[in-house]
Amino acid sequence: MNRRKQRAQTTVASGPTGPVPAIPLSDANAGPSGDPTIGNLVKDASAQVSTLFRGEIALAKAEITKEAKKAGAGSGLLAAAGVMLLYTSLFFFIFLGALLMIWLPAWAAFGIVFLLLLLITAVAGFFGYKLFTKLKKPEKTMESVSSLKEVLPGQTQFEGPGAHSALPPAREH
Repeated sequence: MNRRKQRAQTTVASGPTGPVPAIPLSDANAGPSGDPTIGNLVKDASAQVSTLFRGEIALAKAEITKEAKKAGAGSGLLAAAGVMLLYTSLFFFIFLGALLMIWLPAWAAFGIVFLLLLLITAVAGFFGYKLFTKLKKPEKTMESVSSLKEVLPGQTQFEGPGAHSALPPAREH
């Protein structure tokens, strides 16, 4: 009994903050020959890769969150600037109508401003329509999807999305 107490005292030393655990003298991962086992090596490697992967994800989240906050603030400021530009344009057109009232009656001055706004709207709508009519099909994507039957072995019956030769036909309910 006395020997056990002595052994416990040699492995655990008491310090100012309490007992301090002893350092093991042998490797816990070592096999009977003293070398680490393959299972322990794989376990350690997978644990280290998992830890590294989690650390990289945490770093990416931190960076993306920081940049997303900046982008959100920038987007908010741009939206505020757009709204202010809209209100400013209203005052510009009122000013333009008042300026034309120097030479023309009020109804004619504001009629001209109205026609100017109508012309700007029509021109913007026309060019917007032209841009939409110039849109093209995603030909490269369509070509790569159609070439799947050549790339995938045994898939010559590929007819497009939803067709798969290994699957039975879907039941209709």
